[in-house]
Amino acid sequence: MPPDPAPGPDPEAVAEQVFVALADPTRRAVLAALAADGPATATDLAARLPISRQAIAKHLTLLADAGLVTAEPGERRRVRFRLRSAPMRVAQQFLAALARDWDDRLDALVAHLDSTDTPENDPGGHHDR
Repeated sequence: MPPDPAPGPDPEAVAEQVFVALADPTRRAVLAALAADGPATATDLAARLPISRQAIAKHLTLLADAGLVTAEPGERRRVRFRLRSAPMRVAQQFLAALARDWDDRLDALVAHLDSTDTPENDPGGHHDR
């Protein structure tokens, strides 16, 4: 019997890396530039953003570690960076599941409050919602 395939990356760990990467406004600007204009080198991005090429390179390394960009060879040994959407989708799914959990709990709370909202439970006639 063949061995079980290795499990994929933990979705929560992927989401955490995405959130850490997105926490920095410069990295968000780098991602926005790549989304708007397509693949670019660190030099191209430094020309568009108010930050040095060296700083851009450091941010690109973190974005690559999070899986949000991938490096691909370009002309004259220049490395171009391209967006990868898969990690962002994992983070979106994580947030959607979290939102569903909260929505379910809030719906249950509203239903409970509605079921106990009777005049004898509110002697002052107050209805503060």
